[in-house]
Amino acid sequence: MRVLVTTTSFLDTPGPHVAELAAGNFTLVKARGPLSEGQLLSVVDAEGPFDGFLVGEDHFSAAVLRKVHPHAKVISRYGVGLDKIDLEVAKELGIAVCNTPGVNHTTVTEHAFGLMFSLLRNIPEQHAAVQRLQWRRMTGNELAGKTLGVLGFGRVGREMAKRAMAFGVHVSIYNSSWSAEQQGYVDALRAAYSDPIFAELPTSIARLATPEEVLRVSDIISLNMNLTKQNSNFLNARRLQSCKRGAYVINVSRGGLVDQRALADALRSGQVRGFGADVIEPEPINADNPLAGAPNVIITPHVGSRTVESIARQGLAAVRNLVGTLRPELLIPVKPAA
Repeated sequence: MRVLVTTTSFLDTPGPHVAELAAGNFTLVKARGPLSEGQLLSVVDAEGPFDGFLVGEDHFSAAVLRKVHPHAKVISRYGVGLDKIDLEVAKELGIAVCNTPGVNHTTVTEHAFGLMFSLLRNIPEQHAAVQRLQWRRMTGNELAGKTLGVLGFGRVGREMAKRAMAFGVHVSIYNSSWSAEQQGYVDALRAAYSDPIFAELPTSIARLATPEEVLRVSDIISLNMNLTKQNSNFLNARRLQSCKRGAYVINVSRGGLVDQRALADALRSGQVRGFGADVIEPEPINADNPLAGAPNVIITPHVGSRTVESIARQGLAAVRNLVGTLRPELLIPVKPAA
């Protein structure tokens, strides 16, 4: 069986995920992604057909899916987001699509806080000055006492709220739907942080009815939503004007959630004080991106989940999804707890 592997962190990082893939005895074709629609079509023409794909942010459009049909059985996504895969066409053609939820939310959240602290404390600018032998001291802002707006209350959104409250931050949440599980999580956080040990930095958490309500009260806005056709350019010019003036925006979800030109204008006007992101649209960045020259911007090259620990977790999950479809007899059953 032939498998195309495109995810660079999987390929570049040794570990049990690589060994488990090798144990499947597949014929592996490697290409450094993320691959565009045209690049995928070229690889399939040159190297295909493929029984399976282990991929990252590669663009599996309708044209690509029809090209790999009927040979392809599975697309195993190394990661969570599926917005680059035409799921309707995949279902129509009987191509299984798998992802790896629950393996990288801790890592992505840590990266989001790294971006947040870098902006609030001017860390990149001061480091660059010291490297030039300039002792330039800037005045930053504390995180404690601020309000974090969490837009999207999935795994990363919940982790953002939990960790923010440990810093004495008030949390306001918006999610397009609301479940008993989400309410239970909020109630548990509220109870945990009512302990007297947190009395020096009292905090709070509340669910608000609309995203605009969250934007109006938040000093820092964290985008944690999946990208869909309905919320493309979610943070547009109108919503940016709803923000508390001087707010910071953090995006570790999807670049398409942000109207980048409107955000660049908001940064120049001071409506938004700073922007920290691990994702942009399109990736990689190009010279035409309006954020490239905007002030108070920190952008990292989509590395929020790129840690040794997370790569092993994601990699093993992605390999097992692939093997479970193509060669299920190789999967070792999980023994039930005694």
